[in-house]
Amino acid sequence: MTYAGDRPDVRDAIDQLEAIVRDVAEELVGWRSRAQKAEAELKSRGSPVKNTELESENKSLRQRVEGARTRVHDLMQRLTFLEEQARDNGGGGGGSHK
Repeated sequence: MTYAGDRPDVRDAIDQLEAIVRDVAEELVGWRSRAQKAEAELKSRGSPVKNTELESENKSLRQRVEGARTRVHDLMQRLTFLEEQARDNGGGGGGSHK
């Protein structure tokens, strides 16, 4: 993408995508830590215990991951469109602006 620096709309889409990926990666670290802590706690009890609080948190986290996945998908589609548009306009961004 040699033209990305010349196209503010492409740069904005890339910046948004990078921010979402960073946020999701940071959340994954926290989720992994909480999951490991919960697993260790359940192991120390010696028997499988149903924890409604953990199940509720897990459901919420799944919804957040799905939301992030949707945002990333939408941004990827936008970025693909902008790349195609730039290619069609010769890559210089010299086409008409709306």
